[in-house]
Amino acid sequence: MINFKNVSKMYPDGTPAVESLNFEINQGEFFVIIGPSGCGKTTTLKMINRLIPLSDGTITINGKDIKEYDVHELRWNIGYVLQQIALFPHMTIEENIMVVPEMKKWGREKMKNRVRELMEMAGLEPDTYLDRRPSELSGGQQQRVGVIRALAADPEIILMDEPFSALDPISREKLQDDMMELKRNLKKTTVFVTHDMQEALKLADRICIMKGGRVVQIGTPGELMNHPVNDFVEEFVGKKYRNPMFDIHLTEIMLPMNEKERSQASSIVVPISTSWKGILEFLSEYDQLIVEKNGEKIGLVNRQAVIHYFSTKLQDRGLANE
Repeated sequence: MINFKNVSKMYPDGTPAVESLNFEINQGEFFVIIGPSGCGKTTTLKMINRLIPLSDGTITINGKDIKEYDVHELRWNIGYVLQQIALFPHMTIEENIMVVPEMKKWGREKMKNRVRELMEMAGLEPDTYLDRRPSELSGGQQQRVGVIRALAADPEIILMDEPFSALDPISREKLQDDMMELKRNLKKTTVFVTHDMQEALKLADRICIMKGGRVVQIGTPGELMNHPVNDFVEEFVGKKYRNPMFDIHLTEIMLPMNEKERSQASSIVVPISTSWKGILEFLSEYDQLIVEKNGEKIGLVNRQAVIHYFSTKLQDRGLANE
């Protein structure tokens, strides 16, 4: 989906902001970039929609170099959410959300239906909030509108630059929960920058840890927690989050599907990179999940398989009777 190949960005004085980035973000994946201040995470995000130009290397989206896209076309197909919400103060909430769909010349009824659908999904009652101005909303509600606005024109990709960092802890947790719900329902390719490791572990399918403009490690939450590549990652993730019980790959628990099941499968589809925290949250609402790899349905996971796996794991560890 989004591929970084030898991507670097230099400041005018020659100081590197990021160096030799090589990784791929998969379609439908929630990819979190995290690291200490000044590590290059926001620069990496902004290069995707050409807010910051590359100095070297290439970024491709669906195999096409981003430099080959018309910049307006590129940005219309990428939703963008900032810490500074930047809603238009003179517009109603409905008008704010409709900005990009109007630019793309959507029909009036289609726009209104889309606004209502997204507001309901994000926990904002349309009849209550549609005609309000941004100043009449709390900070958490305004940020929720910012997320909805980024999704309004149904873009392929969502970029989010520390969108919840200025909020109080209660509002922040609520918005994280909203993001989990949107992630389940919309399956958008999302690149999310944060400095909060707990937030990253909660939301991410995979996490990219950066330091000094370089990638240190990329992996699922379980991989980073239980197999850090060095002391920096171990300290950054935090030992308190480590849990060997979640050091599991989906293929260990996934059930096979025959051709008939594969063609008829209508359950929710999740990428093979989905974190175990994400799998368990999905299974709290759905009986079974279809696992997808590179666009192909390769197996399924259900509650019974999870219960059986963990009961076996406990017995293997000699913990079943403790």
